[in-house]
Amino acid sequence: MKRTCVLYAIISIIGLSSCQQAGKGSETNMPDPQAEELFPKGNKITGKNFTGTAWLQMMIDNDSTLHAKMGNVTFEPEARTNWHSHPGGQILIITNGVGYYQGKGKPAQCLRKGDFVEIPPNTDHWHGAAPDDGFAHIAISLNTDAGDVIWLQPVTDEEYSQSIK
Repeated sequence: MKRTCVLYAIISIIGLSSCQQAGKGSETNMPDPQAEELFPKGNKITGKNFTGTAWLQMMIDNDSTLHAKMGNVTFEPEARTNWHSHPGGQILIITNGVGYYQGKGKPAQCLRKGDFVEIPPNTDHWHGAAPDDGFAHIAISLNTDAGDVIWLQPVTDEEYSQSIK
């Protein structure tokens, strides 16, 4: 029950932000072409835990009261995370584009703007963009006092192609 309330609160905050963004257009309430993304892309991710090009904008660093981290992750087409798990679980809220989430041993799920995924603790998984579309989501790492993300091997091009058929 507590986790569901937190999820609804986060979705409500994102919705309010979206409404505020909609009002930033011209006098005729037309959307501002400069404000295509709801949240900033942030910094390009470097390192070995992603395939392709992705960006991260941290929104909440490890919070010592709620034990959560939250960041906006933006992926170019075909970009994806390595297999990984979160000891405290994770929630993804899709804000733009088309992408995929796959738990180890399960079929990949196609994700679109407005979808969300609740990932149980210690579930090996990956997420990333579709081959022909960019993708953005808010990633919320929960119960971070249980431990930080555990990065595993890359999702190979073959695994990726077979998963998203």
